[in-house]
Amino acid sequence: MEDADILLRGDKLILRGLMFHGYHGVKPEENKLGQKFLIDVDAWMDLRKPGLSDDIAHTLSYTDIYRIVKEVVEGPPRNLLESVAQLIASTTLAKHPQVSAIRVKVGKPHVAVVGPVDYLGVEILRYRSIDATN
Repeated sequence: MEDADILLRGDKLILRGLMFHGYHGVKPEENKLGQKFLIDVDAWMDLRKPGLSDDIAHTLSYTDIYRIVKEVVEGPPRNLLESVAQLIASTTLAKHPQVSAIRVKVGKPHVAVVGPVDYLGVEILRYRSIDATN
């Protein structure tokens, strides 16, 4: 995993605070009423060429990843946040070969727990070299 640690110190696109309404969860009311989901994404890729050229054709637009997140979160219901995060990661890796790794955080800001919380959720990290074929 030493190579993976080096990779995570490299260039990345950052998307923070994406919020969508979805119908994910194991409880019937979550599937019926839905709720807000908060998503953060880091997509590692080499940004040297677009940094030098200042040309959008040499990079990946943030909106391409945003669209994937929106389609997954607003799409068919899934039981687990882990599954939502995995679908975002695997779809991004499949559609954008320049992405070498992706971190996806999925949070539920409105959860039925006793006590105050900002959100509860999951965070996954997937590498093209390991996960793109799985």
